[in-house]
Amino acid sequence: MEGKIKELEKLLSTDKRIIITTHTNPDGDAIGSSLALYHFFKKLNYTVSVVTPNKHPSFLNWVPGCNNVIVFDENIEKSEKLIQEADVIFTLDFNDLKRCGLIGENIDKYRHEVVMIDHHQSPSDYAKISFSYPEISSTCELVFKIITKLSKRNLTDKNISTCLYLGIMTDTGSFQYNGVNNETHSIISTLLSNGIDHSKIYNNIYNSNNLSKLRLLGCALGNLKYLSESKTTFMFLTRNELIENGYEKGDTEGLVNYGLSLKNIDFTAIFIEDFEETNKIKISFRSKNTFPCDKFAKEFFNGGGHKNAAGGKFDGELDNAIKKFKKAVNDFNFKL
Repeated sequence: MEGKIKELEKLLSTDKRIIITTHTNPDGDAIGSSLALYHFFKKLNYTVSVVTPNKHPSFLNWVPGCNNVIVFDENIEKSEKLIQEADVIFTLDFNDLKRCGLIGENIDKYRHEVVMIDHHQSPSDYAKISFSYPEISSTCELVFKIITKLSKRNLTDKNISTCLYLGIMTDTGSFQYNGVNNETHSIISTLLSNGIDHSKIYNNIYNSNNLSKLRLLGCALGNLKYLSESKTTFMFLTRNELIENGYEKGDTEGLVNYGLSLKNIDFTAIFIEDFEETNKIKISFRSKNTFPCDKFAKEFFNGGGHKNAAGGKFDGELDNAIKKFKKAVNDFNFKL
């Protein structure tokens, strides 16, 4: 990493107009890492903006700096102008420009100096400087390491620490995934020493649910299926269930984890019909122990991610997606 830090220092050695962006449907790690880096560059007096492909879920509205985020699909002309005029673009929490929609097309069009900061596997080769470390628990943990090395003095204040804690907490499943290690907890200790309110952060994410989210959780649990021989569960939500229960953006975030809470379960999935398009199924996977979610998602559902948390998709009817999943679990387990 030291060599890349030196490259980044050289790139930022003169005044630069900086854009920070992240993937479509930004989650806690995406928003947390983007805004942490935003606050850091503001303290260094750079001209910096955060542009996201679309709106983040409402349960992230409290994050310091969220009011300054520019949403591309709500401000297309302004966003395109900012991207066109930028000197450096930081892409956070993804490693393929396809993951940020039209923003990716604009970045590719104007051929900017791009810095990638990400912890997912199999990165595309689009960045001038790539901080790609799949073994690190979250993009926020990676951002902490980078800004610590860039700082000539301690610039990690309460706002930056709050953003970083948010991303590390959410992307590690509240510190339960295999990517968490002693260094992760050492970073958390540093963030706590900067005066963050970790209980408030947790409550803002996990104890501030919409009524619609709890109703959809009830539907998903009512649809729970148990494949005992494979130590697997799965749930599903239909478009009609989303509509009938007043679905709002972000309501299905985290629901998949409930399928993993049963004893003797190593693998779970949730299938969610697209709210707007027919025959489009979004799938989230979670696992415990040695079951590799990422490999399963890549092999059967055109997806990927991490060992214990991954995603995929299916074009077609929900019943057919579930049939494919059941067969895939048997086939995949046979090979393990």
